[in-house]
Amino acid sequence: MKKLIVLTLVFTIGCIEMQAQNFKPADTKDIALFPQQNGLRNTMNLSGIWKFKVDSNGIGEKEQWYNGLSATLPIAVPGSWNEQYDDIRDYLGLAWYEQNTFIPKSWSGQKIYLRFGSANYAAKVWLNGKPLGIHEGGHLPFAFDITSMISWDAPNRITVQVENLLKPNRVPVGGLPPGGMFSNNPPSNFDFFPYCGLQRPVWLYTIPKNSISDITVKTTLQSTDGTVEIKIKKEGTAKQGKVKLEGDGKTWETAFTSSGNEATAIIKVPDAHVWNTDDPYLYQLTVTLTNGKEITDKYNLDIGIRTIAVDNKHILLNGKPIFLKGFGKHEDFPVFGKGTAYPVIVKDFGLLKWIGANSFRTSHYPYDEEYMKMADKAGILIIDEIPAVGLFFDNNLQGVTERKEMCQQQIRELITRDKNHPSVIMWSVANEPIANNANFNLTRKATADSVSMNFFKDLFKTVKENDDTRLANMVGLQGGPDEWLNLSDVICINRYYGWYTFNGNIGAGAQAFEKELDDLYAKFHKPILVTEFGADAYPGMHTDQPEMFTEEFQTALIKAYLDVAAKKDFVTGMHVWAFADFKTTQGVIRFGGMNWKGVFTRDRKPKAAAFYLRSRWAQQ
Repeated sequence: MKKLIVLTLVFTIGCIEMQAQNFKPADTKDIALFPQQNGLRNTMNLSGIWKFKVDSNGIGEKEQWYNGLSATLPIAVPGSWNEQYDDIRDYLGLAWYEQNTFIPKSWSGQKIYLRFGSANYAAKVWLNGKPLGIHEGGHLPFAFDITSMISWDAPNRITVQVENLLKPNRVPVGGLPPGGMFSNNPPSNFDFFPYCGLQRPVWLYTIPKNSISDITVKTTLQSTDGTVEIKIKKEGTAKQGKVKLEGDGKTWETAFTSSGNEATAIIKVPDAHVWNTDDPYLYQLTVTLTNGKEITDKYNLDIGIRTIAVDNKHILLNGKPIFLKGFGKHEDFPVFGKGTAYPVIVKDFGLLKWIGANSFRTSHYPYDEEYMKMADKAGILIIDEIPAVGLFFDNNLQGVTERKEMCQQQIRELITRDKNHPSVIMWSVANEPIANNANFNLTRKATADSVSMNFFKDLFKTVKENDDTRLANMVGLQGGPDEWLNLSDVICINRYYGWYTFNGNIGAGAQAFEKELDDLYAKFHKPILVTEFGADAYPGMHTDQPEMFTEEFQTALIKAYLDVAAKKDFVTGMHVWAFADFKTTQGVIRFGGMNWKGVFTRDRKPKAAAFYLRSRWAQQ
């Protein structure tokens, strides 16, 4: 009896200990600076083949899989699990990843972090069987300080539990009741496939104990002269440092002394070499932190000196009107799914240049950071979007509040990550939200209520509190409330007259499109950016007269919209939907589980519309 009591007590204590594991939420400030290798910092990319195990019964934590996975499959990181194993294509539930790695002894004495480029959608992380942290939100990075948990001279086991369950109060939204013929499988409330897993690189990296923790660069222009303001945050006891800017064979330097853990340095650049789409010139910025004569930390950034603003008809880059030519697009490619694929990124930028585009929107979520770096170098402008697609408003105020809080978290994370990229000119807080009184009659507009107006006002406030140097927008659904649109610096609309309405009638669709453009400008006197328009075209499908789903129809509709916009001096850009065909969920309006609106095929072959756009855009 005594032995049974002891065993019961041991089991009870073990269960309590297992259930009481403390997982801290990831801290946004820890993603401010991308891992960098230099003489004072170290990096290790953990991309490769990891161990993987599906947990469809949700027993992994109870059975303590964080102490070591058994009976595993190999899985590529980065990569979407849905594309790597056919039998889990539509599986969105719990799954586990594991990797073992040694940490070099030379890293001893520094702070060591573990950083995930993304984990879609919610992740829980253990190190060597001990709880490390959690993160919710599937398209942005998160990091944890693991310094005190490391095993030296032994492998360190990284275990990650990931799930992408579709729920109404998540962002993006999913798991809503079926909607008749428009139901889809899996039941997302958005039109792209809900790929899962560790879809971006995983990094180990170090920073010194006396370190630079954040850098924020703001640039202004006065005539031809530039001003670069650098705000530095630091950790530790070091208080002094210097900022060096190099470019065009010249060097500018200035010293700084921190007040508390913050400092500001300003550099004047006479006759600045401005960053623009034709000449994306990047200066090299180096921030050095010192403690007496000792250099304790150093970080390098490529920066562009440029400004972005609006007047009542134009987006202004460096004070001059610029017309945005480009696309909405997706991170999507066969086998990789939404996994980071560097050759695809390079290919996409080559095609953007080939076709004459100068911009794109990261529809409908933040892309891998390499897209931003490539855009900086290529002179491609980016509208950077959080995953607030499929938002809806109902009488469940708690649900609305939860969605708003998640949107605000992702705005803060996105701006923290991307705030120093000259290519990023606009933050987008939502795509095609649905009003409480929406009736899906796309020719009759819904109206906004106070709940939804306050929702979006709070999101725009969050943007401006975190970055007041860029534009902000939300993208309106056809038939959505006009009141929402006016919150944006630029009126951004998605319109499909001639496709979803006036089906197959391009002429009638173009007339309706033109009338709405005129009405919106007369109402708001703000520049208008058409962020989506287009038509599905099945590759290789042709007719002698334009018919829906043929390449000829897609080309004709795109031409009609561009012709209408060319007559309106207040239209500041046209983004075709979409850059390339992409995988989405199964439904009767998505033949083959694909959206065929790309002007390139999913594997990047041009359709007829791509050649038409090249003939038009490359000459402008």
